[in-house]
Amino acid sequence: MHQISDFLSGEYDCWFTQFYPDYAFEKLPLKWGLLENSIMSGHFKANADKYLADHGLQNDYMAAKNCYDMTVFCTDLIVPRKLRKGKTVFVQEGMVDIMTPWSKVVKASNFIPRYLAMNTSLNGSSNLCDIYCVASEGYKNFFAKMGTDRHKIIVTGIPNFDNIPQFINNDFPHHDYVLIATSDIRECFNTDDRMGFLHKSREIVGDRKVIFKLHPNEIRERAISEINEVFGDDTLVYTDGDSNHMVANCEELITQYSTLVYVGIVLGKKVHSYFDVNELYRLVPEQNGGTSARRIAEICHGFMESKATGRDFLQQHKQSQNIAA
Repeated sequence: MHQISDFLSGEYDCWFTQFYPDYAFEKLPLKWGLLENSIMSGHFKANADKYLADHGLQNDYMAAKNCYDMTVFCTDLIVPRKLRKGKTVFVQEGMVDIMTPWSKVVKASNFIPRYLAMNTSLNGSSNLCDIYCVASEGYKNFFAKMGTDRHKIIVTGIPNFDNIPQFINNDFPHHDYVLIATSDIRECFNTDDRMGFLHKSREIVGDRKVIFKLHPNEIRERAISEINEVFGDDTLVYTDGDSNHMVANCEELITQYSTLVYVGIVLGKKVHSYFDVNELYRLVPEQNGGTSARRIAEICHGFMESKATGRDFLQQHKQSQNIAA
């Protein structure tokens, strides 16, 4: 969002907010401290607020200060009613989780909030936003099959995953190892056979050097204890640091549900994932040399100045691009 705003702030007054609940009944769990491991609270919100302050960005939590002509979202699991009064643009943040039986129930219902799928499997599929900016043609097809109007979707690439080769040049001190990136499955209230995953990973690693990278949302003490039980007390475990650089320096990548698998694919690493790897190759984000933020900002600018609906604007935009080409 910051990268996109850099191309808009010269002309528009840009503000930021962390995700927040919309309805009164949704605000009670937040008030009671039950959302500390969710994107709405805890260290996620603290880190976001710190980032905004450190970079001098305007923070309007819960959109309490202003009314907005346009809102740019990186999830449509929650699209607050106040922000629907203006134009809305969705920007894909990364991969989405695998559909579970419960996700299908939530999707089929007309009253269960999509975030109660307890994962990101329904992200990008609400069709609530006017325009959807996505990572690749593969994801355009994916979101269309999930229920979002294909004519509202445009392939722009996504910031942070559109220039993956840049990660090759880094100062991470280790090389030639198997990197194992775990996920916060349990913290999101889903079932994770962590010990089974670790033992399977142990077979893949063999006698090679191994490094673990934990998801920021994991309970660290528990995860490290389990790793030490299977791999030994001297296993190198990172709880923070640049994961992209870690992938760039590894020789093989083992993941559960992690967007890092795309970094591995683009950089030609052998990868393992809970997702269908063949499907991941079809979905892999477009590499455009880091121009996605500018492309998305151009869409936002054009749509802001247009009187057309999202899908009509995209049709006009496509025609103008074809003429320019």
